[in-house]
Amino acid sequence: QVQLVESGGGLVQPGTSLRLSCAASGFIFRNYAMSWYRQVPGKDRELVATINSDGGRTTYEDFGKGRFTISRDNAKNTVDLQMNSLKPEDTAVYYCYADLGFARWYWGRGTQVTVSN
Repeated sequence: QVQLVESGGGLVQPGTSLRLSCAASGFIFRNYAMSWYRQVPGKDRELVATINSDGGRTTYEDFGKGRFTISRDNAKNTVDLQMNSLKPEDTAVYYCYADLGFARWYWGRGTQVTVSN
């Protein structure tokens, strides 16, 4: 069974960094693109970044360009999100996401990131 388990969230001050990690299991990880999303209460979940199956191509939403870096380790079945220069508006629950095709979409349970003084 497919599982995505996020870790690494926490409370940090503005301007600092945080690294999120997602451990995947139950599917052939190296065959699929992976994404990070985030959600603030009362708002829709929004895409943060995507990485293709071999890690050679990444895309970012505008708010993360230059600050966030998505990466993956296909030997360890993990996908990470390095977040630098964090802002209060980055406060959200961050989710790992896998689309395995044929209407098979999977989410992790999320990890809370709070950026505040």
